[in-house]
Amino acid sequence: MKLGAFSVSLSVKDLTKSKLFYENLGFTVFAGSMEQNYLIMKNEQTLIGLFQGMFEGNLLTFNPGWDQDANALSAYDDVRDIQKKMKSLDANLLQEADESTSGPASMTIADPDGNMILIDQHV
Repeated sequence: MKLGAFSVSLSVKDLTKSKLFYENLGFTVFAGSMEQNYLIMKNEQTLIGLFQGMFEGNLLTFNPGWDQDANALSAYDDVRDIQKKMKSLDANLLQEADESTSGPASMTIADPDGNMILIDQHV
């Protein structure tokens, strides 16, 4: 499967403190805003999402249709196709994309150890 851009999405208590911490590690703001309570930070090809008050726990995040610079890819697996494949494998789907739609959609699954994986398509 072609899952697109990868990032770790962290649930943070204080976005300002977390931003400073990751800036000290060499990350810079790539997307998002303090006003929207989230930042996507980048260090070379590594992406980290910082989210305050949006979800509990941390997530592995994949963005079908995007490369690590949020540029649209010409070839990728649609989130609904990924979802169908995971359903056929009896994966633990926690939130599903509407399979009657096209374009942006997301789904959430858990791995066998309960780690959350967000597949979030923006194209």
